[in-house]
Amino acid sequence: MAGGFAVSSSGAEFEAKITPIVIISCIMAATGGLMFGYDVGVSGGVTSMPEFLKKFFPVVYRKTTAKHLESNYCKYDNQGLQLFTSSLYLAGLTATFFASYTTRKLGRRLTMLIAGVFFIIGTIFNAAAENLAMLIIGRILLGCGVGFANQAVPVFLSEIAPTRIRGGLNILFQLNVTIGILFANLVNYGTAKIKGGWGWRLSLGLAGIPACLLTIGALLVVDTPNSLIERGHLEKGKEVLRKIRGTDNVEPEFNELVEASRIAKEVKHPFRNLLKRKNRPQLIIAVALQIFQQFTGINAIMFYAPVLFNTLGFAGDASLYSAVITGAVNVLSTVVSIYSVDKVGRRMLLLEAGVQMFLSQVVIAIILGLKLSDNSDNLGKGYAILVVVMVCTFVSSFAWSWGPLGWLIPSETFPLETRSAGQSVTVCVNLLFTFVIAQAFLSMLCHFKFGIFLFFSGWVLVMSFFVLFLLPETKNIPIEEMTERVWKQHWLWKRFMDDDDDHNNVVKVGDKINNGAY
Repeated sequence: MAGGFAVSSSGAEFEAKITPIVIISCIMAATGGLMFGYDVGVSGGVTSMPEFLKKFFPVVYRKTTAKHLESNYCKYDNQGLQLFTSSLYLAGLTATFFASYTTRKLGRRLTMLIAGVFFIIGTIFNAAAENLAMLIIGRILLGCGVGFANQAVPVFLSEIAPTRIRGGLNILFQLNVTIGILFANLVNYGTAKIKGGWGWRLSLGLAGIPACLLTIGALLVVDTPNSLIERGHLEKGKEVLRKIRGTDNVEPEFNELVEASRIAKEVKHPFRNLLKRKNRPQLIIAVALQIFQQFTGINAIMFYAPVLFNTLGFAGDASLYSAVITGAVNVLSTVVSIYSVDKVGRRMLLLEAGVQMFLSQVVIAIILGLKLSDNSDNLGKGYAILVVVMVCTFVSSFAWSWGPLGWLIPSETFPLETRSAGQSVTVCVNLLFTFVIAQAFLSMLCHFKFGIFLFFSGWVLVMSFFVLFLLPETKNIPIEEMTERVWKQHWLWKRFMDDDDDHNNVVKVGDKINNGAY
């Protein structure tokens, strides 16, 4: 195991080794991302399976099998079909508020366990569904699991990891999301070939594998020292801190955690406290990152990859095969992020990816605009391959930037007193806009046609300027030292910190005058 020190702005050195318990705990916790990714990937695959459509969405089935179409872009334009995908995210949005309470009061570990139970029950409902109501109930239960897992796992990973590798370990969550998507695409590719009309059940039922992994992982991992100390278990917190840091010299870090916990306990209303001036920069950035992450267009592609490729004129097997390719690119590119995020920094990855995503989407829009008419049966082999290449170019840049960093940056910037509430808002906004995109994409594709990619590329341009001017670098900054070393050093956000400090100083001086000190 490697050794090293994390340096705080106060001058204290936090001794921290990269211990097996940290690695194992992070891997187990990150399986929450595996479940999330599988749910994202599997929905697009099953909604392109004729047997699934025939049973639950006969109107769409008739449209996709019709010889003459009103528009090639409108094959799957159906609100009910979109609701099947988007209901998960609407449920997750609601569940995250309850998850904020359990994360704070019951701990990160127990919240992950609750998520695992929701995932298991939801999987059973989906795999056994005989009607649309049962199918949607299953998706809602899975959404509750997503809300709890996405609330607890990023916070758990940020708190348990040593500072110098916090970014890489946190991205394990996003890596598992991409592995889950790839796993779902591979499963869909296989089950689509099963005759007898039950392949979709196997696709939905295999979600039980990551669901069980998360549940077992939550039973085996230890809770974070931050959470234990926050809930008053000081000795237990110190004991866990020794284990995960691999040293007995944890007093400086322990004292800082205790002090952060003391400040946090003074905050009676964490959600109200989020609106205070000193917390506004973190809140603005967290909300903006979640909105921008969804408006890159990534979920439109990952949710509906097989459907999208079918729409673009690919044959059934070819569309699923193309979805597998993009899933594999997604996984490999996320590994790049794990390696580079703590070396080159968050900002550099986001800015480079902005250029790559913008260009790839513009190229896709041009190809589709010139070569795919409303009623064409096929895009043409050469252009179809080029579209897949451009989609992979887009997916790869997202996977090493906005995908993992959209979760990492908010989880490491909120102070302890607002961390749970801040993560709740982060997850809530993410799921809200994920729901919006999931519910609207097929209709947008029908009406915008190839212009949908120009719509998303315009947003990529906007978010890149946001990163350039307003997002500070958080690489290698201890999580409890963000205020002093990040926000108070930024050209814009320091005004919020300085004003707040000046206000506090005025109050303190006023109190001393009233008490006769001057």
